[in-house]
Amino acid sequence: MLGLNRACSSDKGSVWWSARNAPHRSGTWFADLREHESKRNVKDKRPVNLDISTIKLPLAALTSITHRVSGVIVFVGIALLLCLFDMSLADAEGFAEVQALGANPLFRVLVWALLSALAYHMVAGVKHLVLDLGIGETKEGGPLGAKLVVVISVVLIVLLGVWVW
Repeated sequence: MLGLNRACSSDKGSVWWSARNAPHRSGTWFADLREHESKRNVKDKRPVNLDISTIKLPLAALTSITHRVSGVIVFVGIALLLCLFDMSLADAEGFAEVQALGANPLFRVLVWALLSALAYHMVAGVKHLVLDLGIGETKEGGPLGAKLVVVISVVLIVLLGVWVW
């Protein structure tokens, strides 16, 4: 390997092995070094700026990221709702507390947000299932599927808001 030096012990003491002493297919270590340097000095075409705030992501990427975020929200929200469900089933006083909590406008907003995340996650999940069937895998199908996810989700979120209020 180029640039790899290691000490090996022999009968006469320590011997330094390097790229010069290693056998090469091309014949000389200098030719290999020149080839390595020429590959390293080639202008790289990859983007240098990796600041996520300056990169414009396509709608399909944004819906995919939002699908993951909504999954985390649903996971945490279901745990909280299960705690409330347990409290409501414990006794009549617990049920009255949960019922009083349901009248609080802030609690209604949180329930609406959780239901909205669930609706979005389900719509995006159905889109992924449709993609698994091989439908919409074209270059035009990606943005169209993302737009459908957003439109259907907005309609469902508005309907859920009307239902909660």
